[in-house]
Amino acid sequence: MTVPPRSLTILIAALGGEGGGVLADWLMSAAHACDFPAQATSIPGVAQRTGATTYYLEIFPAARAALGGREPVMALTPSPGNVDVMVASELIEAARAMQGGFVSPERTTLVASTHRIYATAEKMQMGDGRFDSGRVLDAARVLARKAVLFDMRQCAQDAGTVINAVLFGAMAGSGALPLPREACEAAVRERGKGTEASLKGFTAGFELARASAPPEPAAAGVPHGAQAYIDLGVARLRDYQGNAYAELYLQRLKALHADPQLLAEVARHLAVWMSYEDIIRVADLKTRASRFQRVRREVGARAGEPVIVIDYLKPGIEELASLLPPALGRRLIGWAAKRGKLDAYNVGLHVRTSGVLGFLLVRGLAWLKPWRPYSHRYHEEQRRIERWLAAIREATPRSTALAIEIAACARLVKGYGETHRRGLASFAAIFDALVDHPPVADAAAQAAAIRRARDAALADPEGKSLSQDLGKPVVWLSKAP
Repeated sequence: MTVPPRSLTILIAALGGEGGGVLADWLMSAAHACDFPAQATSIPGVAQRTGATTYYLEIFPAARAALGGREPVMALTPSPGNVDVMVASELIEAARAMQGGFVSPERTTLVASTHRIYATAEKMQMGDGRFDSGRVLDAARVLARKAVLFDMRQCAQDAGTVINAVLFGAMAGSGALPLPREACEAAVRERGKGTEASLKGFTAGFELARASAPPEPAAAGVPHGAQAYIDLGVARLRDYQGNAYAELYLQRLKALHADPQLLAEVARHLAVWMSYEDIIRVADLKTRASRFQRVRREVGARAGEPVIVIDYLKPGIEELASLLPPALGRRLIGWAAKRGKLDAYNVGLHVRTSGVLGFLLVRGLAWLKPWRPYSHRYHEEQRRIERWLAAIREATPRSTALAIEIAACARLVKGYGETHRRGLASFAAIFDALVDHPPVADAAAQAAAIRRARDAALADPEGKSLSQDLGKPVVWLSKAP
């Protein structure tokens, strides 16, 4: 037989808990079963979703019997432009690989899942810091010789297994490996743990790759079009506070139906703002059956196997005041702010919500949902929302672009504690300086000023950039030094 000129190079990028090491072992076992020389190395990643653990393999696709006692020389690390099969267990890891030059149109088959697990850099942003998944998918189609892209996490969940099995099947189904399907499946069986589920996931990945399934959009956004946003908003708010609250949402949107672009923008932000996360909402989400089912699925618990869930909570004066009647809540917040005590009495709690007492304690807070419309926080949020909507309605006849920039200021209102206070301070400063008292009469110039100030506030949570942009300090209530 003709001896191939070089080894096949494989680079795998997998997150913690996704079985990247097992995937590398499966590949090595299948290669050895075919009597192919092979070598694998790994580079550990870091925690908190700042990167993946990478595994680099080289497989020489010729049986040792044909080599006449010779051994191929293999590298320990990959080099840009010299990777035959690039595997990424998550979409942005595929983007990292492309940015690093490990995906080339002359050589590389890219096998990647289109789902998202947001990176630390994305979650740190004050606004929507998510990378554009569409750009990554477009780049994959251009930069890879062949791209196999679909939601492999969903396939793994459907099969009751870990994503590494689906990745292995997609690699085999892509035709890029010199390993027959039988050898790959035998490697999975040889492992002896969760074999049936792993083989089911392997088969799903193999068949989708073999069929050249079209890339699926990553689940990083919501459907386009105003009606899609409205439908999602109604469902969200019905779950949050009931039918009457969802109807209030629809009533608030009626005045904007003439402009689909503005309607879609306001519908999106309004649904999120109206479903603000107070202690009642957090308690509700933490004690739902679906949440415990998801935890069990993520840790791979078998039927009947106990799973202990401990929630870490840190309530303080603001959480207490948010539940009080408006007058009492205002007085308590005013007293604490005057003395710099807003964060002074936060109590750290470790609540075992998988136990009866811990579950009832947290669930008891969720049962306060009927009280929410009578609470201080509810009245404050509705007052701010009405001010925001009034400004949008007033700006609409002048300029749709201006109204959209005002609507986007809702991105500043988020989080809790000091983060929430800073966001509110930036929101109020922009409204006072640029919306209620605009320095220019031209709508386009006003819209540009609002956009510039909002971007400054989102880029710098300390408020220094916004203060420079507005020409005056941004002040928020904070704890005493």
